Amino acid sequence: MGQVNQSGAGRPGRMANYELLRILSMFMVITLHYMSHTGSLLRPGEAVQGRQILGTLIESFCIVAVNVYVLISGYFLAGSGFRVKRILALVGQVLFYSLIVSLVMFGMGYWDGGGGWYEFLPYVFPLHTEHYWFATSYVLLYLFTPFLNAAVKHMGKRQMQAALAGLFLMFCGVKSVVPAEFVTDHFGYDFGWFLCVYLLAAYIRLYGCPVLGTAKRAWVCYGGCGLLVFALSASAYLFYGKTGALAYLVELPFHYNFILCLLGAVGLFLAFGYVRIPEGKAADGICRLSAFTFGVYLFHEHLAIRNVWVGWIEEFLGPVEGTGLLGFLLHWIASAALVYMAGSFVDAVRLNIFRFAGRYLARTRFAAKVQGWDGIFH
Repeated sequence: MGQVNQSGAGRPGRMANYELLRILSMFMVITLHYMSHTGSLLRPGEAVQGRQILGTLIESFCIVAVNVYVLISGYFLAGSGFRVKRILALVGQVLFYSLIVSLVMFGMGYWDGGGGWYEFLPYVFPLHTEHYWFATSYVLLYLFTPFLNAAVKHMGKRQMQAALAGLFLMFCGVKSVVPAEFVTDHFGYDFGWFLCVYLLAAYIRLYGCPVLGTAKRAWVCYGGCGLLVFALSASAYLFYGKTGALAYLVELPFHYNFILCLLGAVGLFLAFGYVRIPEGKAADGICRLSAFTFGVYLFHEHLAIRNVWVGWIEEFLGPVEGTGLLGFLLHWIASAALVYMAGSFVDAVRLNIFRFAGRYLARTRFAAKVQGWDGIFH
């Protein structure tokens, strides 16, 4: 695996280097959404400017974000037991955002409440309707961890290698080399792909990755994959411009289950295993801030917010159009930072509400039942 910072950094079981990577991955997720909403990517049939080229280059290095986030979760969850309390907290957090943010947006006049009962369902049943596709896949993955961890525990190295080879051939290998869109391919936006990445993280935890056994190799893997993603997409864009064919290939390198996206994520994950963060205020601050990452996602990807937050920021910072390349870079960094700070603030409020409620619920019969259910898995 490489040299990992074993410091708990103020909280047992948490490594500040990977908590920093968790923060970085969420910043990358915001970046992906920013580039899409501001029209800063190469799109087949659309005119290209310097901003689209630079935006696509940045996206090429950020597209690993979701895989990295799942790798981090899988690496640690594979070594821990399933907790009913944890899944209840996850579901409660998703419901908090889907319901409370909706009410706030309605009160402020930014949301009309939908056009009827069916349109309102995503706010009441966010996991079943994929209000947040990532949250739905992540919760399903967590529910399967008792089965996954039991399988990993009783499988040998060669068995895991064979099973992973079959999974990645099905979910990743074929689609990465065949220039056609398959009906069964959901581009990595589903639970099936998360399962593959989770098991890969479990394998890395147990057996490491000798091929990327040094910091230099890991960083080169990440950087090389990012450059190749950009080169493939840009080449496909130029090819489409001349022939009008294979527009699908422009987007293909940015699918989460594309081979370069996976390898780049593994490279970045392993590279951060060599990052050293001394114990102290900085490490403690990183661990505290990383606790809000999931909330940052739930906040800015709420159905009533996801398509308007860029407009809010442009009212504050000015439009990104016509800023020039340097202005574009500054606008992107400032926008992503503002979203991250706003989301962290909201989730800090949510966390304090949950802690207050938790102190009350801890004295109830329900809490005793949850503790009993947790005992089943330990």
